[in-house]
Amino acid sequence: MRPTAVVKTGARPAAAPERQAWRRFRAHKRGYYSLWLFAILFVLGMLAPVLSNDEPLVVSYQGELYFPIVQSYPETAFGGPLETEADYHDPFVRERITTDGNWAIYPPNPHSFDSINYFVEHPNPAPPSADNWLGTDDRGRDVLARLLYGFVVSVLFALALTVIGTGIGILAGALQGYFGGRFDLFFQRFIEVWGSMPELYLLIIFASIFEPSIWLLLVLLSLFGWMGLSDYVRAEFLRGRNMDYVTAARAMGVTAPAIMFRHLLPNAMVPVLTFLPFRISGAILALTSLDFLGLGVPPSTPSLGELLSQGKENIEAWWLSVSTFVVLVGTLLLLIFIGEGLREALDVRRRVRT
Repeated sequence: MRPTAVVKTGARPAAAPERQAWRRFRAHKRGYYSLWLFAILFVLGMLAPVLSNDEPLVVSYQGELYFPIVQSYPETAFGGPLETEADYHDPFVRERITTDGNWAIYPPNPHSFDSINYFVEHPNPAPPSADNWLGTDDRGRDVLARLLYGFVVSVLFALALTVIGTGIGILAGALQGYFGGRFDLFFQRFIEVWGSMPELYLLIIFASIFEPSIWLLLVLLSLFGWMGLSDYVRAEFLRGRNMDYVTAARAMGVTAPAIMFRHLLPNAMVPVLTFLPFRISGAILALTSLDFLGLGVPPSTPSLGELLSQGKENIEAWWLSVSTFVVLVGTLLLLIFIGEGLREALDVRRRVRT
């Protein structure tokens, strides 16, 4: 009896779906590099108190170390006559902490988003200079600092709004798609009525009743930001609720929540993940638009929309509009490119050789 020959085909086992998706995303160079660039900008924005602040990072005065960025010190701590907090832009205080062997390390941009430069050479809004790299706004505040802090506020607000809206949308769409029938019918009529409400008018009414705050905006926009996503989740659940593995799970006595979130939800996450960058960009644009109209965050809060509004009121101060436009458009473009990369990475029709 002749031995059976073993034929080596050289084929390798297929990679996991997550690995294939990641390789498809890396193959989309524009989305991949946009993700890295956006992550770097976000990390730099989170380090804004260290990169842009009107207080020194560390001060060495008469042999002792002080950390004004962490703790407030009175002017008397540096030999001044006042018991109030030291103003580190005051020439007297600066001379005390930088002469006679004393030294101080300032951030790269020695201005915070709410600090006013009283020593500018031109009327506010002042043009770019060595002290204010992107100029000042109409109140003498540093534009670069307000852009940096405003970028962080916009991104964090958009992330929070996206997380809340996505959670509500997934829950609403899952319940509609899984149970169907009258529940789905009544819920769809509710969405039609709720979606027809004038969102902008409601924001105007609530802004006139309550004190404007970022938390109020987050709650109001979350009430309307989930409906678009729930339609996609509902469609995926309607398609999968009658499949064989769902029927078998029901026959085995698996509970409805377990079937919804363990078996059906992973298959419905493709549209959710694909639309996340676009939802974040939409939230940033919504906050900027409301701030531009004066319906957003309080005036003291750094905001891209408020800078655009100042640019409209001060046409000659081109640095206000141009710098804010570059930051806003650049952020939205990066998010759109990331969304395009995710859409191609999660497309099962595309394959990358492993």
